[in-house]
Amino acid sequence: MKKPGMRETDLYPPIKALLEGQGYEVKGEIGAADVVGLRGTENPVIVELKTGFSLSLFHQAIERQAVSDLVYIAVPRGSGKVFSKSLRSNKALCRRLGLGLISVRLKDGFVEIHLDPLPYKPRQSAQKKARMLREFANRVGDPNTGGATREGLMTAYRQDALRCLSVLKQNGPTKAALVARATGVESARRLMADDHYGWFERVSTGIYAISPKGLDAITHYQDDLDQLRKMPGFSPTNPTDNG
Repeated sequence: MKKPGMRETDLYPPIKALLEGQGYEVKGEIGAADVVGLRGTENPVIVELKTGFSLSLFHQAIERQAVSDLVYIAVPRGSGKVFSKSLRSNKALCRRLGLGLISVRLKDGFVEIHLDPLPYKPRQSAQKKARMLREFANRVGDPNTGGATREGLMTAYRQDALRCLSVLKQNGPTKAALVARATGVESARRLMADDHYGWFERVSTGIYAISPKGLDAITHYQDDLDQLRKMPGFSPTNPTDNG
């Protein structure tokens, strides 16, 4: 967060001193760049100064990458959890953009280089990829609109819970094994026991019923239930033991 009276020029002397200490000749406002440092025949070091993290700061730094691979952004160093969180997230962004990151503690001119600019090589997570593909495969239909808020999304897990609700609505308190058989949800017992949504009540060992919140969910998700009932292998009416 920008403090009253803070200026970008306040960052220049500590940055200049840091680079000069590393053998660079440093000049300010060269072309569109805030700070340029040259050392022999090496690529120039470019530093863009801002009184806080902003989208325009990243835009400017990216533009400077057309001139040099050694581009840093520099901001005043704050304190507390808010700044620490901002620093972590913006450091991750800089890493992905191939930018360096510097902070300056204005009260004493202390400069810290948090990240040097390097080409970004993303590491894919096999676990996250498998989780995404599993959710895609298990999701029935396409019940969500891309770009919608994450809250209340229809996931494969929620669809499984709705299947279980449908069986209990048709049959009353039912053994978990029979719910699993009727719905095709192999994890029905664990799902109802965990009761993530508060939709189920255990009435005795291995036997579950619908909670008041579950009755509300049946009304709220009626259209989704109608679609799920059309899927092969789903038979909410239990023809045998209701326990």
